[in-house]
Amino acid sequence: MASTTSEPGGGSGDTSGVAPEGQRLQKVLSAAGIASRRVGEQLIVAGRVRVNGRVVTELGSRIDPARDRVDVDGTAVQLDPRKRYVMFNKPVGVVSSLRDERGRPDLRGVTAEYEERLFNVGRLDADTSGLLLLTNDGELAHVLAHPSFGVEKTYIATVAGQVRPAALSRLTSGVELEDGPIAADRARLVGEPSRGSSLVELTLHSGRNRVVRRMLAEVGHPVTALVRRRLGPLRLGTLASGRTRDLTTVELGRLLTLAREHDGGA
Repeated sequence: MASTTSEPGGGSGDTSGVAPEGQRLQKVLSAAGIASRRVGEQLIVAGRVRVNGRVVTELGSRIDPARDRVDVDGTAVQLDPRKRYVMFNKPVGVVSSLRDERGRPDLRGVTAEYEERLFNVGRLDADTSGLLLLTNDGELAHVLAHPSFGVEKTYIATVAGQVRPAALSRLTSGVELEDGPIAADRARLVGEPSRGSSLVELTLHSGRNRVVRRMLAEVGHPVTALVRRRLGPLRLGTLASGRTRDLTTVELGRLLTLAREHDGGA
């Protein structure tokens, strides 16, 4: 339960039996980069802030940032300033590992730039480029990476041949692979085929090894290049290959909201 209470003059909410501990809610919102204290107060009074699933409207309310969960307008807020979330556009040839036993380029060249001990959420094959999330938030990483939570991922694949509607239909209705059947959530052509190749956008929530390549090969269109463009609510956008950036407050809120929905949190 949130350690919420109201100070004298803070309102008439039910705060019986709760000790006046923790930090003021509007101060916590400000420290999290959500709003200035004045705007934070307006959000609280308007009933737009929840603590552990309960609307809090008292300006004197205090919470424990280490234990309590806060959301504004239904979007989760990260209260721990020690947590970091970094988007990386992984180039082809870089291994999704913090130490590669074969001596190939790995993620240490990226993570060394940050004070926090970051690790990758899930993996991309060495010959696949695109969006990779680096963080020191183990709970969130578990939700995003574990196949049972079914977080969507979107890829753009350059494939051999001209992809017909029948092939796209097979991808979404399901194909049989050596480790069992699987179906894409969505599949569509991007642009017009040219020079004997096509671009296919494939969205799925499976975490199987090299599953996109295997699915497309199964319908007769081997992949020649593959990039991940989306992971859950995160989009790669215009981030250049090999570059990193911290998630925005909006991106982080959407990501945490997704994680809390999957793990059953408030």
